[in-house]
Amino acid sequence: MFHQGFRDSLLAQTGRAGNVLYAQTGDVNGDHVPDWVYLTGNYPYPGSQFVDKITLNIQDGRTMRTYAIPLKANAGYNPTLFLGDFTGDQVKDIQISIASGGSGGITYEYVYSFLNDQGRQLFDFERFNEAYRYDVNYLDYYQVEVISRNLNKSYRIDIRYKGAEYLSEIYDKNGKLKAPIRGDVNGIGGLYPVDFERDGIYELLAFQRIIGRYNADGLGYMMNALKWNGGAFVPFQQWVGIFG
Repeated sequence: MFHQGFRDSLLAQTGRAGNVLYAQTGDVNGDHVPDWVYLTGNYPYPGSQFVDKITLNIQDGRTMRTYAIPLKANAGYNPTLFLGDFTGDQVKDIQISIASGGSGGITYEYVYSFLNDQGRQLFDFERFNEAYRYDVNYLDYYQVEVISRNLNKSYRIDIRYKGAEYLSEIYDKNGKLKAPIRGDVNGIGGLYPVDFERDGIYELLAFQRIIGRYNADGLGYMMNALKWNGGAFVPFQQWVGIFG
């Protein structure tokens, strides 16, 4: 149950800034008093689950003062919150996830610190997507190579599971490509908190969809495990996941 003061504040926020979409409680400012963290937004189209004007709100559990943090990507579907310590300071941080609703399965992802009632962005999905670049090239003999530019790693995916009809469109009878083909890697399609070291400090696991000739032509996922280094989330593991 929420404290009555918080419930009253939510009702006030609903009247002033839209619907309360998701709420969590936890100490996010470091004063050892649980705070109330919640997302508000509007449903502009009757009968649709699309939400716009999504805003992060924090009500200080000790002073009852409410802070609002606007989000750059503030429209989409199914916005959610997760509270957990990502930096190791023993204070919960705030992860926000919003589904874009597009065919690529892209999500909008943010992580914020609110230590000492000061909002600080720790993770921004757009900066991540700009930094993590890949080359996806079809090779002879039913192979696709994925090159991670920033980590200087390469991976091979055997695509014979795609079936004879798919393969015959792009390979000759000897397994040679009929023409050069390049694929791509989409932006983040999921960012998940995982405590890999089981020490109470969460890392992030980012999923990006590998695509072939078109967006629906899924080949697998790039998976980057990210750890806070005091100034940014940096990769400590990278994998390719393929469909079984």
